[in-house]
Amino acid sequence: MKSDRLLSILLLLQTRARVSADELATRLEVSTRTIYRDVDSLSAAGVPVYAERGRHGGISLLPGFRTDVTGLTADEARALFVLTAQGTHSALGLDGALGSALRKVMAALPAPHRPAAELTSRRILVDPERWLGGQRTAVDLDVLTTAVFTDRRLRIVYRHGGETRSHRYTVDPYGLVAKAGTWYLVADRRGRPRLFRADRVQRAQVTEAPVQRRTGIELGDAWEELRRQVENWAPDVPVRAKVRQSRLEMFRRIVGPFMLRAEGDDGGSGAGPGGEAADIDPEHVWVTVHLAYPVLRAVRQLLQFGPDVVVLEPEAARAELARAASAVTALYATDGDAPLSPSR
Repeated sequence: MKSDRLLSILLLLQTRARVSADELATRLEVSTRTIYRDVDSLSAAGVPVYAERGRHGGISLLPGFRTDVTGLTADEARALFVLTAQGTHSALGLDGALGSALRKVMAALPAPHRPAAELTSRRILVDPERWLGGQRTAVDLDVLTTAVFTDRRLRIVYRHGGETRSHRYTVDPYGLVAKAGTWYLVADRRGRPRLFRADRVQRAQVTEAPVQRRTGIELGDAWEELRRQVENWAPDVPVRAKVRQSRLEMFRRIVGPFMLRAEGDDGGSGAGPGGEAADIDPEHVWVTVHLAYPVLRAVRQLLQFGPDVVVLEPEAARAELARAASAVTALYATDGDAPLSPSR
């Protein structure tokens, strides 16, 4: 641990002309006294480091003591500091490693590229989480990453979405993928690609057997194949509906995965008597949308929009919504003290 800390101090000092002992202590999560002892150790090892006391003092290296890594362009240096949100690295236990790696890269950059790289890290933030994602189930990736990096088969107990029963599988993992804040295990089962949400893996065990992947297939290939299967599924229930224009953007955000396209306004041309333009209340302007659901019951999602969404067809979807609305009405029409019957 001390050797890693000494290297971090050296790299931070190479990045900046002078750093206070208090700042170094805060960054490296040690006491100021420990920092001064580390500085003495660096000096004893031949590193030209010195400390200046006083209001404007700090710890510095003698001018000219640095290491350049040539060959990086300014854009390449900036690109290295545009990284995904720290949650991805936290799940893999790599937050500390990320910070250390960035300090090493910053210290090794040619001096003219450092300001732009540092500014990029302060001005660009990539957050892979979706809005209103809610509380996520904690995911333990330790066993999964062990299998991935040791090329071993996995035995997992897995619960599919919408099911209460668990299944036992033996799989051949290709790797892990983080998409929109959710971790997935990409693996073959009986020679066919499968996708497993990491937060639905209830138990996992690494076996002694080596993986048996398909020849020539890498993680990127398997992921692309699975991604196409998910995105190109054939919808069983096409739905045509109209949405108030004032609610359309919110509708897109919530129903996005099932929305195919929007046709345009159904609220009229906006022309008044004699052809002159008239002001139209946005609440009275409607947009026709086309959606596709995997099963009929899924159209109940549209009930959350109340009277701002009207399903036009098919009739089976309208009947499904009517049944659901009637069940909710009956549920809340009962006496608050009376036992409630199970919902349909």
